Amino acid sequence: LQYINIILNFVYYQNFLKMTNPPMSETQFTLVYDALSFSLATMMASTIFFWLRVSSAGSKYKSALIITGLVTFIAAYHYMRIFNSWTEAYTWGADGVTPTDIPFNDAYRYMDWLLTVPLLLIEIILVMKLTPEESSSKSVTLGAAAALMIIAGYPGELVLDEADVSTRWMYWGAAMLPFTYIVYTLLVGLSSATDAEENPVVRDKIKQAQLLTVVSWCT
Repeated sequence: LQYINIILNFVYYQNFLKMTNPPMSETQFTLVYDALSFSLATMMASTIFFWLRVSSAGSKYKSALIITGLVTFIAAYHYMRIFNSWTEAYTWGADGVTPTDIPFNDAYRYMDWLLTVPLLLIEIILVMKLTPEESSSKSVTLGAAAALMIIAGYPGELVLDEADVSTRWMYWGAAMLPFTYIVYTLLVGLSSATDAEENPVVRDKIKQAQLLTVVSWCT
């Protein structure tokens, strides 16, 4: 919760108060510093693991596993950029943590989602019992919808003026249109393809992936 509060403070200071970086205590700075460092190491290690396991996967699942590694690789890159931006936004001296004139770049999160969210959906499509034509079509439509969702939602995060809250809701509504399409497609539109999977273990795993994707986006 404290981490979320820190991020909200950044958006508030940079876009509403038109200031560079908000004041930060030593504890807050260290919390974000350690969280970013831990996340970066996790994503880098995951990338290595996923790609090393490609040769052991069945031919049907190799592409999905490669994409999984791409997702964590892209995330690792952006966490590195966020980490560097964080250390440039503050200096640690005798008086504690002091904001610099270099603004923290919060947009890296959305740049990451713009690439990784479509790939995550394509992963699910590639392991389902679909024809090559169906897989290609669904990958394009779901990937495009995911990208549109991120693009439509980002401007709303920059609107924090209470007098202009209607604009924020407008962007939220725009992002909800592709989001609703994605949710419907995952849980309803692809249900017949999911049920067509003969292996019950694989079928259950696909259903779990679909459900967890939707739930994670709603939290």
